[in-house]
Amino acid sequence: MTRVVVAPDSFKGSIRAAAAAAALRDGWLSVRSADEVVLRPMADGGEGTLEAFAAAVPGARRMPVEVTGPAGMPVESAWLLLPDGTAVVELAATSGIELLGGIETPRGLRPWEASTRGFGEAIAAALDQGAPRLILGIGSSASTDGGVGMLSALGARFLDVTGAPVPDGARGLTAIDRMETVSLRPPPPGGAVVLSDVTNPLLGSHGAAAVFGPQKGIDDIARAEAGLTRFSSFVPLDPMTPGAGAAGGTGFALLLWGATLESGAERVARLVGVDEAVGSADLVITGEGAFDEQSAAGKAPSVVAATAHAIGVPTALVAGRIASTADAAGFAAVVSLTELAGSPDEARADPARWLRAAGASLAEHAALIR
Repeated sequence: MTRVVVAPDSFKGSIRAAAAAAALRDGWLSVRSADEVVLRPMADGGEGTLEAFAAAVPGARRMPVEVTGPAGMPVESAWLLLPDGTAVVELAATSGIELLGGIETPRGLRPWEASTRGFGEAIAAALDQGAPRLILGIGSSASTDGGVGMLSALGARFLDVTGAPVPDGARGLTAIDRMETVSLRPPPPGGAVVLSDVTNPLLGSHGAAAVFGPQKGIDDIARAEAGLTRFSSFVPLDPMTPGAGAAGGTGFALLLWGATLESGAERVARLVGVDEAVGSADLVITGEGAFDEQSAAGKAPSVVAATAHAIGVPTALVAGRIASTADAAGFAAVVSLTELAGSPDEARADPARWLRAAGASLAEHAALIR
């Protein structure tokens, strides 16, 4: 009997981590029914982080909250209250790109309007509840607003030359004439830990606008860069700090607020017991929607693979799309759902089906995976 640990992240905009893991398991067992398959769905601070904590921490409670969504419309969301009082707040659930109507790459004016205000409102709700500490997941953001919306919801004011509040989103950043923080709520006594999957700075060729702006529909990188530069000029913090560019610059705003940054995938891996599960495994399967050069910089599949490689357990990668074979070097087996389905659209249309097919394919070749 072979013991297989299945620990994928979500396939963003397509299928959640828990459902992806179950589909891979079902595919594997359809070929090798006598094997033991252990599920450890992952997250890295983005979509699915609340689910990972809820599944791993007995007694965790979802706390419903209505917030301002990234496009300015009300969104029914929730944060998670852990038994020790810690609040877990997920940006993806309040200000995430999937809340813009499921459009993978939104176009038009909306990307410039997208804001993190709802994320700040959820944080404020947790503070109102008396949370002594915060865990903040900031992946899968819709905006490039530098976290200004979040800070505004927490009491900061960003004013133009007339003294009026600047508009929400990236569009308002270049109009900032002064920042007032006298009414900004402080972090809770136990502090705020930020779970992030990237180490990019706020500005420059590797910054929030240049690297992540196009993924969010930003079609004028220079304009977005100018806005983030303008905002950073009011802040006594180095915009080139690693992680400042996370979530469209929300990492920068959270550092200003007094939070600390931590690898989201590593924190979740510890929480769900990936080390323990992998220690007795014969094979590990991990994956995510798109695997590229950014995936190696601390995202969930790279963390899972590093854990397995450290003790000599082979790891297979399943991804919706794999940018290049070089990006996936080091995996014992690689399966692309796009190749299985014949096109990206077909793979996204029924991800569970193709994940089951990927699991079955890996099981058929189990003896060759070393």
